[in-house]
Amino acid sequence: MSESPRRLSAMDRLVERLCRLPGIGRRSAQRIVYHLLQSDPQEATELAEAIRAFRVNLRACSQCGNVTESDPCPLCDDPRRDHATLLVVEQPGDITALETTGQYRGLYHVLMGRLSPLDGVGPGDLNIDALLQRIDQGRIKEVILGTHPTSEGDGTALYLVQQLTRTGVKVTRLARGLPTGATLDIVSKAVLGDAIQGRQAMR
Repeated sequence: MSESPRRLSAMDRLVERLCRLPGIGRRSAQRIVYHLLQSDPQEATELAEAIRAFRVNLRACSQCGNVTESDPCPLCDDPRRDHATLLVVEQPGDITALETTGQYRGLYHVLMGRLSPLDGVGPGDLNIDALLQRIDQGRIKEVILGTHPTSEGDGTALYLVQQLTRTGVKVTRLARGLPTGATLDIVSKAVLGDAIQGRQAMR
């Protein structure tokens, strides 16, 4: 007679769920669980409520793909921003990093990733069709490529240049003031500001 599968404890289930998050291994997950166990029960309740509210209230902006509670997002809906300039980034977190510089006043477009053939991520997996549709509307005059200065980010930028050539828009890329191999969310505001001001034409 075969044994029935062991029922996981509440702690093991939480550790298992936390391990599914990017950047959190089993040890990190266990530290988080022990912290919640030793803290005020209200802290765990507030964390659970914040996660629930995140899933219920947040959505992707129908125009740029940024995470937002309203659609369109406040950046796309701001008439004071330059609606003729579009900065293409990989993830919503990149927008947060760039906004801290105070150097950019245009709009954004989030790809939700980058091309990575080894991981099976192709053009159809990114928010590229929506980007081309925005440009086809005729309001965009310049597209700034803000992909990370990595091999995959460079490959994504090259692919986008090929796709954007037919549109007639000006295509630039953030200057190489950004250190190779770095991601936008870890470099300083000064470096990001210089990169925006010193962007270079791609063609």
